[in-house]
Amino acid sequence: MPRVATWNLWWRFGPWEARQAAIAGVLAAEQPDVVGLQEVWVEENGINQASALAERLGLYAAVGDLRFHNGLAFTNAVLSRWPIAESVSQPLPGLDGGPSHRNVLGATVDAPFGRFVFASTHLDYRFDASATRQAQTAAVAEFMAERRNDPATGYPAVLVGDFNAIPTSDEIRILTGEKTPAVAGLVFTDAWSTAGDGSPGHTWHSANPYLTDATWPNRRLDYILVSWPRTKPAGTAIRCWTAGREPIDGVVASDHYAVVADLAVPATL
Repeated sequence: MPRVATWNLWWRFGPWEARQAAIAGVLAAEQPDVVGLQEVWVEENGINQASALAERLGLYAAVGDLRFHNGLAFTNAVLSRWPIAESVSQPLPGLDGGPSHRNVLGATVDAPFGRFVFASTHLDYRFDASATRQAQTAAVAEFMAERRNDPATGYPAVLVGDFNAIPTSDEIRILTGEKTPAVAGLVFTDAWSTAGDGSPGHTWHSANPYLTDATWPNRRLDYILVSWPRTKPAGTAIRCWTAGREPIDGVVASDHYAVVADLAVPATL
């Protein structure tokens, strides 16, 4: 069964140099087959965090679109144990409807049970930006609808990321079908709701030392979502948990906790 994950790596904030080994340590311990990353730093000279992690961990990497400021950018990335057949990055809309610096990165992963689409995204963070996030989730849904496998025969698409929205928000409910979906015939099941440990699953947590002064801690902002309709039990979350909670050599890896899930694969695939 594939193990998938999502993690916001907090760009170059805080003790970013010391955090790199801790990030690699968490990923090595959790051993995801495919992981979506957000706030990945990239230098104009081509050096980037995703490729460094991939080289260290023996993974393939795809990196999203870049917008540089003072020689640095942050973006999304996908790391995969299996080859990435292709990848495409698309900007998400801003408040004015034009392209923003946020994007969705979709990777076609050549897994042993067949190719499937795995996407990483990161939505607007402002508390008052629900309308923007709803437009962004609609764009992400359209992006996924264009690229997913045939729901009747292929493995479902997996969408992960930091959505900067709680589970009861309109933007998440649009994706999970609790409100009218952005794309008819496409919704997503939430791995934590399906297979979490019964806790709220907060990924932005007051126990994290980097959130001492956080305005609104104790929220679940990070999600693993699997497209529906799909052939049962393909993509059903068997287990889902958070990671990166404990320090490694005295260093907590990020201001977000990672989310990890094991997904089912039918014997017929």
